[in-house]
Parts: sequence; C-alpha cells; structure tokens
Amino acid sequence: MAAELHVELVAADRQVWSGEATLVVARTTSGDIGVMPGHQPLLGVLESGPVTIRTSDGGTVVAAVHGGFVSFADNKLSLLAEIAELADEIDVQRTEQELARAKAEDDAAAELRADVRLRAAQAAG
Repeated sequence: MAAELHVELVAADRQVWSGEATLVVARTTSGDIGVMPGHQPLLGVLESGPVTIRTSDGGTVVAAVHGGFVSFADNKLSLLAEIAELADEIDVQRTEQELARAKAEDDAAAELRADVRLRAAQAAG
C-alpha cells in the first residue's frame, strides 16, 4: 500500500488543485467519506460541502465544492466539481453579505452555496 495518493480537484472551468495527499474528506450523497491510499475503488456523487485534503508535506488544503462526482482507483482520486474554489480564494466578508442576502430573499440554493463557502474558509483559517 502506498503512503500517498494522487488527487485532482477540477471544476467545470479550471483545475483547482492537484498534488499528493495522505487523506481526502468529502461529502457525498451517501455521507462524508474519507479516502486514504489503498482505499477500495469508488464512484460517488458529491454534495455541496467543504473538501479537506491532507497533503503529503503535512499541509491542509480546503475547498468549497458544489456538486459533481468523486472517483478513486489505482491510488488516484478525482474530484470533478460543478463549482469549486480554494478556501484562500474566498472573500469572507463578501460571502457573509451573500449569506445574509440569501436568507433575506429566502433563496435556499444561494444560502447553501454561501454557507459552504464560509465553512470552507473557516476550516482553513
């Protein structure tokens, strides 16, 4: 069993992050899943939520992911997201304003997006 796995986090419009990791935690329609090197092959549907990547050098990368798919085989994990952004790309103040606006307008989808972005930024911070 290898000590690390190769991770590709890709959004519809760009490659968000690529590298080696020891653990990736993501939310799927079946619940939260943690993938480590040597995990059984899997294919799942991503739900909106933070994705946490423990990098091989001991760091942590957190991204806000909104929908998509996850697959793992041969120690390669692919996260193919509809929308994804790294926590350090998130403007917390603007996102808090978006969350307040979404609540005021009773826009559940926008509220979920803003909430996931805030949780990702807080998890990284």
